[in-house]
Amino acid sequence: MQVICASLDEVSVVGTAADGSSALRLIEALSPDLLLLDIAMPALSGMGLARGLEGLAVRPAIVFCTAFDQHAVAAFEVAACDYLLKPITPERLAKAVGRAREAIRRPPAQSTNASAREPWLREIWAPHRAEMLRIAATRIDRIEAERDYMRLHVGARSYLVHQTIAEFERKLDPSLFIRLHRSVIVRRDFIASLGHDGRGAWQASLLDQSRVRIGRTYLDAAKALMSR
Repeated sequence: MQVICASLDEVSVVGTAADGSSALRLIEALSPDLLLLDIAMPALSGMGLARGLEGLAVRPAIVFCTAFDQHAVAAFEVAACDYLLKPITPERLAKAVGRAREAIRRPPAQSTNASAREPWLREIWAPHRAEMLRIAATRIDRIEAERDYMRLHVGARSYLVHQTIAEFERKLDPSLFIRLHRSVIVRRDFIASLGHDGRGAWQASLLDQSRVRIGRTYLDAAKALMSR
């Protein structure tokens, strides 16, 4: 990482640390603009360190560099600028540094710290090949549970994210999304119509011509859509 950083313009490595506690002391002493932060570290994890910095008046931009894709949702909650999967290439790190530079230059009123402004998740990182893609929540058509994972359907593509659908539902704006089944969440404006088969089973027809069975637990909330 130090070798790659040395090849990037406007980047100077001012310190390195092998654990979260040492990193915290260096941050307080050096006030860096940017942290390249791993997740798995002794004692204090990278995610714990990031959360501990939220109270700072001027917090450094954060780019996570890790081998674990399952922390991508949590990374956005601490307003990380990017999330890189190892092995990290010079090109991908340069792109992340560019995003961090934009965040640093942005006025405080336009900060990307979503958790400070509103409770709902606006973006999510999803693994795709050797990198993480940033996806706006408003682009997600539907979400399907697959055990401890969830599949995000975005147009003709889908992405698998390591988080349960119940955990993810708590972070979604209920004015934008509705749960129709224990294993399915749909964006409200992606629903074309609701109907039943004459035997009491209801389903939602979506704009992509697919259909989702509506679970009994969620039927009242789904029917309320028709009264709006």
